[in-house]
Amino acid sequence: MTPKTARAGLVQHVVADRMPNGLADRAGEIVILGALLGEVTVIFLNVVCRSLFDVSILWTEEVARIALAVLAFVGGVVAYRRGYHTILRVLLNRLRPGPRRVCLAMTELLVLGLAVLVFVLALIATAAAWSEETPILELPGGVFGLPLVISMPLLALYAVGNLWRTEREAVGVAVLLLLGILAAAIVTQPAWSGWLTSDGAVSLSIALLLLSSIIGLPIGFALLLATACYFWLTGTVPMFALAQKLVDGTSNFVLLALPFFIFAGLIMERGGISLRLVQFVHTLVGHLRGGLLQVVVVSMYLVSGLSGSKTADVAAVGTVMRQMLARQRYDASEATAVIAAAAVMGDTVPPSIGILVLGSITQLSIAALFIGGIIPASVIGVCLMVLIYLRARRHNLPREPRARVATMLRAAGRAILPLSMPTVLFGGILGGVATPTEVSSFAVVYGLLLSTFIYRAMDGRALLRAAIDSASLAGMILFILAAAASFSWALTVAYVPQRLVMLLQGLHGSRTIFLIGSIVLLIVTGMLLEGLPALNILAPMLVPMAGQFGLSGLHYGMVLLIAMGLGAFLPPLGVGFFVCCAVMGTNLEQASRAMLPYLLVLLIGLLIVAFVPWFTLVLPSALGFGN
Repeated sequence: MTPKTARAGLVQHVVADRMPNGLADRAGEIVILGALLGEVTVIFLNVVCRSLFDVSILWTEEVARIALAVLAFVGGVVAYRRGYHTILRVLLNRLRPGPRRVCLAMTELLVLGLAVLVFVLALIATAAAWSEETPILELPGGVFGLPLVISMPLLALYAVGNLWRTEREAVGVAVLLLLGILAAAIVTQPAWSGWLTSDGAVSLSIALLLLSSIIGLPIGFALLLATACYFWLTGTVPMFALAQKLVDGTSNFVLLALPFFIFAGLIMERGGISLRLVQFVHTLVGHLRGGLLQVVVVSMYLVSGLSGSKTADVAAVGTVMRQMLARQRYDASEATAVIAAAAVMGDTVPPSIGILVLGSITQLSIAALFIGGIIPASVIGVCLMVLIYLRARRHNLPREPRARVATMLRAAGRAILPLSMPTVLFGGILGGVATPTEVSSFAVVYGLLLSTFIYRAMDGRALLRAAIDSASLAGMILFILAAAASFSWALTVAYVPQRLVMLLQGLHGSRTIFLIGSIVLLIVTGMLLEGLPALNILAPMLVPMAGQFGLSGLHYGMVLLIAMGLGAFLPPLGVGFFVCCAVMGTNLEQASRAMLPYLLVLLIGLLIVAFVPWFTLVLPSALGFGN
């Protein structure tokens, strides 16, 4: 996803190029650029050395933890500066300019307060861990918390800058409102303090999460605010545990594939790889009813297998297809609905960020998830293509002539190198050459070779810009995941998972009700929290329960991924749907109406995958991955 797309799809408080603090901006970008490029180099060289010389770089994981922390916290702050953090716009879009400015000022004040709080807590946590040593490099244990310590003053600086550029009247009203809420809470404390058992604290924290999200606080910061509220209200754990859990949320080596695949996706988009794929697909299915819409579905499937990121998929295919669709006078709202519906299957097409996150927070094999997602995504894609065919036939849309064999062969020749990337990735994983995390570095290197040396579509400046943009986007996602991990831990402390188990045990072993309940839960939370935070919070609770109902964890995980993706692209709240509307340049309300029949088909496809496990399990079983 390009910066232009991200800004259009998400609320941006300020225009980055017009803001001061240029030195801080450049410093932050240089830091995340170094973390991303340095880690790509280290991981790639480690695989090469192990494969060719049987020598491993032992300190790779420790360096990876530091790089992930830098990308999550410094990159997350850079993403905040650029306006990449996802927020709920439903209320903001319906407010008048005055109240909208007050809400945004309140969110900036909350961000400022969180920055100060987390900075203090991170100092305490880092100092407490400083006497420990890492096993390989023997670095102080507190080094993993330093990126959090460093990033919070930068976050506070940006929040203050945003407040300074906001109308004084709006800031004043926001300050009075927050002070009034705080004063009312203090005055009425005797009335509600007895209610604040663990249950009451959880309820209040969840209410605060929803309320702060509704007024425009970015999702990651809303999760952080809710967690801090729970820790403070209950006093069951020390407050500095908040900082510890944030850092722990970025400590999984598997998550390193996330920024790598985002980087590969941007290279693919800007290096001409996407264009070659779309042109090849057009020669294959462009002659079917609804030709270009069929091309969108197939292209999204292929591109999903290269980029790993749904937003990168939407940007890569949408920017290429938009003009083609407009020239042939396809309805823009219909095209937006198709690209949004096709993006839902992206979470199960390997390599997928959703799969990587699911594998990192559960005991499921990432390699098995990669293999298992191929056919379920095809089921969703076929359902969409059938609907497009029927609608095109009903409206008697014209058909394009079938491409000549010579044209098809020329397009195939141009696309053969991009299409070989999935073969390289799967060959590396199945051949035992590299783990799914390590093989993501091959995706970056392969994309760079195609874009710079073979297609010559990117120079050094474009490459650096793509690296900084991908590090910023990855920082936004990693920051949300870290905040969601801390909130999930707070829910665990409050015995929410255990109670959920007791609730599901009351279903008396009804597998059908459990599956349907899980689907509804993931769709709703995926729409409200953006997909990955919903998955990060709920998957550790739900996946272990699936076995109690006789479900394969691999099959159930695939159902969760599709349901989460459906929620993320569900109008009118799904963040992914905002991105689609921005990329295609369409009105949200019109695109939402056009989306209705596709939502019905997506639900049908999801139910087929949910109640026919064969689609998920046949390939992993055939390749010896089990269930």
